[in-house]
Amino acid sequence: MLERRTTSRLRIALPNKGRLTDDVRALFSDAGLELRAAGERALVASLGGDFEAIFVRAQDIPEFVADGAADVGVTGWDLVRESERDLESVLDLECGRCRLVVAAREESGITTLDDIAGNGNGGPRVATAFPRITERYFADACLPITIVPVSGAAEIAPHLGIADIVTDLVSTGSTLRVNQLREIATILESTARLITAPNVVESPRRRAIEELVTALESVLRARGKRYVMANMPRAALDQVRRVLPGLNGPTVIDILNGGDFVAVHAVVAQDAIYRTIADLKALGGQGILVTRIERVMP
Repeated sequence: MLERRTTSRLRIALPNKGRLTDDVRALFSDAGLELRAAGERALVASLGGDFEAIFVRAQDIPEFVADGAADVGVTGWDLVRESERDLESVLDLECGRCRLVVAAREESGITTLDDIAGNGNGGPRVATAFPRITERYFADACLPITIVPVSGAAEIAPHLGIADIVTDLVSTGSTLRVNQLREIATILESTARLITAPNVVESPRRRAIEELVTALESVLRARGKRYVMANMPRAALDQVRRVLPGLNGPTVIDILNGGDFVAVHAVVAQDAIYRTIADLKALGGQGILVTRIERVMP
C-alpha cells in the first residue's frame, strides 16, 4: 500500500494497463503533462511541476482515491459506480466510452425486462463482473435475481448453463452478437473520468486540482476543431459571419494595405472544414489557411 502522503505534489492514480491507458496517457501528454518514469515497469512517474502519477489497476483506482492514497484518479465511471465509494467526477475525459447492458440469448425469447421472470429459486441467474451495479439495477426494477459473479467473458455464461442472462460492457455490441446474445436494456453509460474524494476538493490541494482540470479541459475542447484564417472582401462580412460563427463570432482584422480585404479568423468544427472552405471561396476568399489547435481556453 502506498503511503498516504510522501510528497507535496498532487498525486494522480492512472490505469497501468487496459483499454484506457493509451488514451489517458496521450491526453496528459497533449496537456503538457509528460510522463517521466524510471522504466516501463515503474509504479511512479513525474508529470512535471506539482504533479506525480502512480500506476495501478483501473478497478483499484476508486479505492486509492477514496482512501487518500491518491488525490485524484482516472478510471471508468462504471468502476466508480461499482466501488460504491463516495467520489466525485470533476471532468469527463471523453474516452473509453462504453455501456453496461443486460443481454440474453437470442433464442431465449427475452426482448425486454418485462420478459424476465423469476424461477422460484431466487430469480434468474445473472452473470456479471459488476455485481453491485447489477443488483441495484434489478432491485430498482423490482425483479429478483441471483448474481453469478464472473471476472470476465460474461457472454459465455448462458451458453455454459451457469446463467440465464448477463450484464456486460459493450462498445459496439459486436461481441454480444457474435455470441448470439441480444441487448435488452442499458444499465449505464460510462466514460473515463477524473475523480476525487469530496474532502480533497475543499483541501489545500484544490488549486492544483483546478489547474489540472483546466489543462486537460483545454485539450478536450480543442479536439475536433480547426483554426481557419482567410482574407475576405470587407463587403462580404455579413455572409462570412454566417459561414464562420466561431466560438464568439469570427475575429476580423484590418490588413496593412489590404484595401477592400480584411483578415478573418475563426475556430471551426473539423467535420465542417470542407464546406467552410468552399463557402469562403464562393464569397471571394483568398489565402485560406487551416491549422490544427492544441488547446482552447474559454
